[in-house]
Amino acid sequence: MNDTRNSSTRTLPDKTAEAMAVPALMFAVGVIGNIIAIAALSGSKQERKSSAFFALVCGLAVTDLLGTCLASPITIATYLNENVLYDNTNLCEFHSFLLLFFGVAGLSIICAMSAERYLAICCPYTYQRWGIDQHFARKCLFCIYLSNIAFCCLPVMGMAGSICQPSKTWCFINWRADKTLPATFSFLYASVSFLLILMTILLNFAVCGTLLIMRRRKIQSPVTRGSTRARWKALSSGVEAQMMTVLMVTSVVVLGCSAPLVVRVFSNQITWAENSHADLMAIRIASVNAILDPWIYILLRRTLFRKIQRFSKVFYSSRKGKAPMLPVKSSQRTFHYQGDITNTHVFTPL
Repeated sequence: MNDTRNSSTRTLPDKTAEAMAVPALMFAVGVIGNIIAIAALSGSKQERKSSAFFALVCGLAVTDLLGTCLASPITIATYLNENVLYDNTNLCEFHSFLLLFFGVAGLSIICAMSAERYLAICCPYTYQRWGIDQHFARKCLFCIYLSNIAFCCLPVMGMAGSICQPSKTWCFINWRADKTLPATFSFLYASVSFLLILMTILLNFAVCGTLLIMRRRKIQSPVTRGSTRARWKALSSGVEAQMMTVLMVTSVVVLGCSAPLVVRVFSNQITWAENSHADLMAIRIASVNAILDPWIYILLRRTLFRKIQRFSKVFYSSRKGKAPMLPVKSSQRTFHYQGDITNTHVFTPL
């Protein structure tokens, strides 16, 4: 009898450690990735630091880092004591607020980055007239944080309740509420998230479509200073390909990571069908977004992308039996126009 008890006590820590492996690994990768991202951004050139896109990327990296550092330790603590959230109402509401806020804040910043690229490429006159720079981006980040804090505080103010989920490892809004106000907030949160995802994808595809049109329309006439043709000419093929790659990967990541949670919110509130495993997988997939973001926006920088592009050209030439052409540095690699329309920061996303 005593041997049975001792064996059960020995296996319990092993099971706890095995269960903690996934959240602990996600926490470590998220923190390390975002720290590397912030360090890489700090070492960028000064001219790129003054761009609006750079400021938004920094805001996204800091937001992902804060979200990982604040929410993940609470989740890890629940594996050591499963009643941490269940017995503490205030901590449960705080954990629910963190998941709500950092989920919608990340989507808002990514959407703002897509909007900045859309205005820079598709509406250069508006981009220049509004004076979109790092100061404008910081104001935008402040408005995003303030509005999302106010929006995600509504459950704490009584509009919706926060409950501990069946796994007892995370708290979220009561998305199977039968009352009007909690059900309204569930639909409102899911709708806002869905609109942010939809706007991000549409803006990214609009930019990619514009870049494809620019690539096809090769302008033969000489470029005059300050003309719209200068903007088209300044977008070299390498920059076009890099921007399209970053934007397309962003669309896939945003859709793949955030959509499952949005679907679960709609499904739980409409059908009331309980599926705790699907809910847990949805929130884990949503948290992966904070892990992938820094690798998308930092590691796909122009320097690394150029190396990949050169390697692909050499590989493609060798496959066709042609002698690989070495890259030739051109004097037209960087464009500095002093006109009213073009701006060097428009063409250097990172």
